[in-house]
Amino acid sequence: MNIIQTEIPDLLVIEPQIFSDNRGLFYESYNEKTLLEKAGIAEHFVQDNHSLSARNVLRGLHYQIQQSQGKLVRVISGTVFDVAVDLRKSSQTFCQWVGIYLTAENKRQVWIPSGFAHGFLVLSEYAEVLYKTTNYYAPQYERTILWNDPDLMIAWPIQEEPILSAKDQVAKLLRDAEVFT
Repeated sequence: MNIIQTEIPDLLVIEPQIFSDNRGLFYESYNEKTLLEKAGIAEHFVQDNHSLSARNVLRGLHYQIQQSQGKLVRVISGTVFDVAVDLRKSSQTFCQWVGIYLTAENKRQVWIPSGFAHGFLVLSEYAEVLYKTTNYYAPQYERTILWNDPDLMIAWPIQEEPILSAKDQVAKLLRDAEVFT
């Protein structure tokens, strides 16, 4: 695996080593030992999530204020613009965001540590996103920040209004949101 640093030191892009020939391809999408040795990720994953979304669906920016989740995110079909926002008030990168194109073709993954809000925009006709989490989903602690918060100024690659869930339509502005200490 190749580990790529982002502008936020704890947020990592992971590129697998792909073995391909005339039969197809093979790669390890997850290896606990390799992630620990190469990226320092010593997390224990407790839940796998799988979403299927149509073009222009924007999910996020979601996080859990308690039972916070670290996420290892990848795309197995289609293309998404994946965004993580640092909500750790004590961090030097507080309120900064990183956007990464995750595709079925590039097979990249992104490691999003606990303390970040996460969202993605589907750029292909459909996209399937898989992600491992370090804690269980706890809807009572879930919070959502508005995808187009003017203080964040996320450069979503979007030409029209996104398709949002009812929950995402009533998301809070960052200035009114609970964050991590």
